[in-house]
Amino acid sequence: MGTSKFGVYAGVVLAMVFWGFTFVVFKFANQSFNPISIVFIRLVIASFFLFGFAFFLNRLNRIKKKDFRWFILLAFFEPFIYFLGEAYGLTMVSSTVGAVIVSTIPLFLPYASWIFFREKLSALNKIGLVVSFIGVLMVIMVKSDDLTATPKGVLLMFLAVVAAIGYTMVAKKLTEDYNPLSITAYQGLIGMIFFLPLFLFIDLPGLDMSAVSPISLYAVLYLGVVGSGICFILLTIAMRELGAAKANIFANLVPVVAAYFSFLILKESMPLVKVLGIIIVILGLFMTQIEGMFNRRANRKRDFRHPPYS
Repeated sequence: MGTSKFGVYAGVVLAMVFWGFTFVVFKFANQSFNPISIVFIRLVIASFFLFGFAFFLNRLNRIKKKDFRWFILLAFFEPFIYFLGEAYGLTMVSSTVGAVIVSTIPLFLPYASWIFFREKLSALNKIGLVVSFIGVLMVIMVKSDDLTATPKGVLLMFLAVVAAIGYTMVAKKLTEDYNPLSITAYQGLIGMIFFLPLFLFIDLPGLDMSAVSPISLYAVLYLGVVGSGICFILLTIAMRELGAAKANIFANLVPVVAAYFSFLILKESMPLVKVLGIIIVILGLFMTQIEGMFNRRANRKRDFRHPPYS
């Protein structure tokens, strides 16, 4: 493996580690900021990063008039509904549970593609879904001294999953004329506009910046700069050099990283059944994605995958 190839692999692994850490970082951001404020500030920061990167590489496609409605629908699914579900869900579930639930997005995408695009479902898709769902149940239902998850929190996290699926279905339509970097940059900007009224009328009146702790401020900056900026740039490079299927295989690291840092920093309990559940989820995810690594006939539409956590 050459140095450049090693750098690509190192970059995508680093992106997944950073993304896994976002589930822990959110807990610190939530100490001083409400979920809407966290998401809005994150999107503002990320928009500067993504548009700056797109301009630097001359990779920003202009939106055609006929596609404005699709970009609005795209941003409605994600980041608007996705981040509402994830941000509020993470206030009611542990970082590990949240990461494991969100990591199931690739499991459900083949079924959505079958419904909307009549793409064929493989036996591995079906088996992987069952296997990973068993693992999710093990993680969610494990009993421990700390409150791992509430039913409402679990439902909100799965709302984020549903929104991500809707986002990907719309994004597939747009990949004929726009590259992934442009799509993500525009949907982040439009999503920021969606969140602006909520931020101004719900969060801003009660936001006291003098009471914001440094660690919460650093956490929000991390979510915007690293979680929604640098990580996507690293993933974009990996998708270009390795292909979408190979690059997204590394997303299976995210729940592992989240669980490790949750145990190390947040002192979340990590009984054996939870560890086994995470392993089973990853096994199911791998089963559903491994085919894409060897499918040479995958066209451009199929090459677009939902970023782990944009």
